[in-house]
Amino acid sequence: MTKVYRVTDFGIGLKDFLVVFVLLFNTFSWLFLTRRIISTILSDQGATAQLILVTWSVYDLTLIGSAIVGAILCSRVRRLQLIYFWLLLGTIASIIPSLIPNPKTHVLGISFLWSVALGLGTPASFAYFADSTVFENRGRICGIISFTSNLSAPFIVLFLTTDTTLNFILSMVWRGLGLLLLLALKPQEKLPPEKSKPVSFMTVLRNRSFLLYLLPWLMFSMIDGFEKIIFQNFLGTELFDLLRIVGALIGTASAFIGGILSDLVGRKRMVIYGFVSLGLAYAAVGVASASYVSWYFYAVIDGIAWGIFTVAFVLTLWGDLSPPGSREKYYAIGSIPFFLAEFVGVISVPLVWIPPNAAFSVASLFLFLAVLPLMYAQETLPEKKIELRRLKGYAAQAKKLTEKYTKKSESKS
Repeated sequence: MTKVYRVTDFGIGLKDFLVVFVLLFNTFSWLFLTRRIISTILSDQGATAQLILVTWSVYDLTLIGSAIVGAILCSRVRRLQLIYFWLLLGTIASIIPSLIPNPKTHVLGISFLWSVALGLGTPASFAYFADSTVFENRGRICGIISFTSNLSAPFIVLFLTTDTTLNFILSMVWRGLGLLLLLALKPQEKLPPEKSKPVSFMTVLRNRSFLLYLLPWLMFSMIDGFEKIIFQNFLGTELFDLLRIVGALIGTASAFIGGILSDLVGRKRMVIYGFVSLGLAYAAVGVASASYVSWYFYAVIDGIAWGIFTVAFVLTLWGDLSPPGSREKYYAIGSIPFFLAEFVGVISVPLVWIPPNAAFSVASLFLFLAVLPLMYAQETLPEKKIELRRLKGYAAQAKKLTEKYTKKSESKS
């Protein structure tokens, strides 16, 4: 008989699960929604390449900067107060552009406003997630949130219209709904009872384990942002968009499965598998760039790797490595590569003349090099937890075999 898992089986209460789910699901889907609206505005007004470059540069860099500011604010104000203010700010920021005449001509201001409204509370919300979970369940809960957030993306696109004002209202309603649901759930502070000493950004950067995971994540983000531009120029928009859809579908399933596996076999092993397989995929398209088979192989592997990396590098690892009460700065720095990838892609547009085979081969080399720091990184999931689960698995198998043979012997007798 198949076992039915409940939320409480994962070591987290139903209320805590609903709080972190609403908080993060609303945030990730709102991130996709706002980026989509900005892209639509740029497309509708026939923006020049220079305006597109400046708009996305402002968005990504402001988001990184506001996340750092938000991490600093967490040491001066209560975390939940900042989260409530952040959600309210996002709700207000969504509707402000509709009050401006010809909002499409103010896309730079909209980009700046929304990136501030998104980045300011991101470290606090991620830290709340980490303090609400433990080592044993952090990966799978992150996998569930990533899975549902990715699935929501196509439905969000369906709700968008050609009327920009209606899109602004949709953004306001969605962010406001997140605020109302959180208020209804009445979350409680998860900070430790004793006040810990504030952690500086330099202290975080001196953390050897943190750096050994951050460097590969940064290398991957830089390579991925650059290579996506080369891919689009080489393949053409139609095939490139098709491969992105394939990769997104695979990545959605991979995030869910990767979250479960990271709690079973460890984060380090899953991340290494992702880097090695992605390096092989880049090598395949570098050797056989004219073959559609190699490109579909790459799309599948890229989706699997992105699913694993989303679970590991966005939420799980920095929660594992940071002490309770001081997690915001870890998350603020750890999330920089995620947004930097988009920025690197935008500024790499003038470099599309680089021969594709050369770009793919260099990417493959750097991805294999990115594995080296991981060899020296510590496994953040305690070895005792892994061994205990392995023993429980053996015990469960032994129990099933015993029951099977017992039934057979009883039927014979």
